[in-house]
Amino acid sequence: MAKVYEFLATGFEEIEALAPVDILRRGGVEIKTVSISETEYVVSAHGVTIKADMIFTKPEDYADADMLLLPGGMPGASNLNAHEGVRKALLLQNKAGKRIGAICAGPMVLGSLGLLNGRKATCYPGFEKFLTGAEYTATLFEEDGNIITGEGPAAVLPYSYRILTYFAGEDESAQVQRGMLYNLLMETH
Repeated sequence: MAKVYEFLATGFEEIEALAPVDILRRGGVEIKTVSISETEYVVSAHGVTIKADMIFTKPEDYADADMLLLPGGMPGASNLNAHEGVRKALLLQNKAGKRIGAICAGPMVLGSLGLLNGRKATCYPGFEKFLTGAEYTATLFEEDGNIITGEGPAAVLPYSYRILTYFAGEDESAQVQRGMLYNLLMETH
């Protein structure tokens, strides 16, 4: 079974953090939320307190990950960017050629690490200046190699369903979409 870790910092965007967890778990993918604080409780950008599955230990402890995820939100993305352990875990993940995902302001962390050099990427409008070396596409989500980036809160569903396809396949992703009535949303609007 695939294993995914999502790093949570104080000030994260709720929907960008929780929708991928919800969708991946519905699709049978093991995903763990990881607080980068000293406590398992993390406060979101809008004052919602979430209990993470675990507390960050050391970068090497995430070497078993098939994917690492970064939600956006401010100051959450800045807090992720300032965390040396998260930065090292991302560099190790990329060096291993394994998947990384970041949405909204989250791709700024990848840009600051040089992981977007020569790649297409998207992010929340206004944060493209932090996508060092990337070709900014302004699409809902963008895939380039082992990295997927998402634009923002409205993009979180298609972004998350795409991530689900990596580990569960197109059929399972389509089934989860139908179960969540996403197909009705897309057909009627």
